[in-house]
Amino acid sequence: MAEQTLREIVLDTETTGLDPNSGDRVVEIGCVELVNHLPTGATKQWYLNPDRDMPEGAFRIHGLSAEFLSDKPRFGDIAGDFLDFIGDSPLIIHNADFDLKFLNAELRRIGKESLAQGRAIDTVVLARRKFPGAQANLDALCKRFGIDNSNRSMHGALLDSELLAEVYLELLGGREPGLALTETTGSAASGAKAARTPRPSRPHAPTEAEAEAHQAFLGRLSDPIWNQ
Repeated sequence: MAEQTLREIVLDTETTGLDPNSGDRVVEIGCVELVNHLPTGATKQWYLNPDRDMPEGAFRIHGLSAEFLSDKPRFGDIAGDFLDFIGDSPLIIHNADFDLKFLNAELRRIGKESLAQGRAIDTVVLARRKFPGAQANLDALCKRFGIDNSNRSMHGALLDSELLAEVYLELLGGREPGLALTETTGSAASGAKAARTPRPSRPHAPTEAEAEAHQAFLGRLSDPIWNQ
């Protein structure tokens, strides 16, 4: 039987702010393709003209200025390419509600169907289930798993997607470094068990002295229950 192929897209966005209903827009989309949970090398990145100013708070996070974005395509110009690339694959997103809220606002703006919430796998949720009470932001998870994020001086949708792909693999179990030890130990244990020489069974019949002592003990009992 042929091995089944699982295709997933790790996705991240950068925006002008926190609320698309207040006029905030997507300014960068980054995507990384995974097949059977491993990066294939296929990525996509789009910088987008938001047709508005860039608030200082957002600029400090991702470093994308209105001037830099002024000659970039608008979301409607790349929507077809974006939708073709993600296809119907599950979307791996860190804090999925945020990114889907913005992407769906952009899709509605150009008359396209929204992305279904159910197709998103939220790595924040996965991290909180696996490490209750621990920080679940991307930097904290990179530190926990020993993933080099030294190039992440600012947020960037493609870079963050690439880091998230590594984090996602670790959240799923990663390379399971203890697996080889477990298998080796198990094999050794099985071998040891197979090599054991069973001990002879111990005799259980009482000796003559033990039988006499037992009868003497029974003689001291008055009206034992087995005689009733």
